[in-house]
Amino acid sequence: MTILAKHAALKHAYDALRESGVDPAHLKFDDIISPTEGVLNGRRTILMGTNNYLGLTFDPDCIESSVEATRHQGTGTTGSRMANGTYLGHSALETALADFYGRKQCMVFSTGYQANLGVLSSLVGRGDHLMLDADSHASIYDGSRLGQAEVIRFRHNSADDLYKRLRRLEGAPGDRLIVVEGIYSMLGDTAPLKEIAAVKRETGAYLLVDEAHSMGVLGETGRGLAEAAGVEADVDFIVGTFSKSLGSVGGFCVSDSPDFDIMRIVCRPYMFTASLPPGVVASTLTALHKLRTEPHLRHGLMRNAHRLYEGLQRLGFETGPEPNPIVAVAMPDQETAVIFWKMLIEAGLYLNLAVPPATPNNVRLLRTSISAAHTFAQIDTALDIFADVGRQLGFFAEGPRRAAGAL
Repeated sequence: MTILAKHAALKHAYDALRESGVDPAHLKFDDIISPTEGVLNGRRTILMGTNNYLGLTFDPDCIESSVEATRHQGTGTTGSRMANGTYLGHSALETALADFYGRKQCMVFSTGYQANLGVLSSLVGRGDHLMLDADSHASIYDGSRLGQAEVIRFRHNSADDLYKRLRRLEGAPGDRLIVVEGIYSMLGDTAPLKEIAAVKRETGAYLLVDEAHSMGVLGETGRGLAEAAGVEADVDFIVGTFSKSLGSVGGFCVSDSPDFDIMRIVCRPYMFTASLPPGVVASTLTALHKLRTEPHLRHGLMRNAHRLYEGLQRLGFETGPEPNPIVAVAMPDQETAVIFWKMLIEAGLYLNLAVPPATPNNVRLLRTSISAAHTFAQIDTALDIFADVGRQLGFFAEGPRRAAGAL
């Protein structure tokens, strides 16, 4: 027995994966060539599991901004902003993000995960009520534990269930904070934000939207689902990340709350984590400028997403409920999912294997994420590979082989 024996059940499942010749935790690329291609096991491979939505990781302007800032200010800050101070780039990025969202305040964090940890644990605490969509990201759940508010889960994307649960709290003390995501990271579905905003208004709750996967993707200017749904005025806090559409790393929260600045004092993950390096801040600022001034990136991304989503459906695969840059394909069981994923990689297509406990409702998924940088030729090649592997595994022997009711 060791101190890690408590994780025996997960270790057993992980060992079963490795025995099948698959180890997602130790998959190593030989090289990354571009936003859409890498070298894996000596083979040139199409990348469709990176969340690199606007394809900006290799953008020359972003790279040059990062290099210049690193040469001028060094590779890191070596401490938190409370301890080592705020660099000009940090405040410039916060100003730019606040302006982009039309908000008065912004805080930048060192990761998107940390943004949810810090914001959720600071906004609500003991005696408050945190209303979480059941399919919320792990960072949201972990932030809720850190804050010690009462966590009340409502059925995924059910404004009716949210309303019923809030009504039961009538007369109880404490604040209520509703948390939903713009695009959910496993199935690629969006929240019914108009309906949830209506519930928020009627019940007097606060509303936070995590736009990690929808920033740069949805809305007329790329601000996310709140903009696309026309309910930005109802959203009190927006959390997001730089590691998707902006091609770097980090997170943020924007708000119009008049007391927002106190978060810098009460938010422990912000106070006690080293701030973002100058090179990361600089490339993120440049990427944000491109998001705002080059709408063709977002439009191209959605064209690519539709091409992949509709192509997989035509082949007979069961996908998520709507075409977004995250396109999930349901597998009937874990063994098939593992074999299918392994065969895709061997054929030159990399994507994500998503299995419980990371997935909602214990579904087994092959999760793709499309980029504006993908060409139609790459997408069509990916579809051909899916079709070939599907035929080899008997998916089309008697019509599409589906995981009944999974998605």
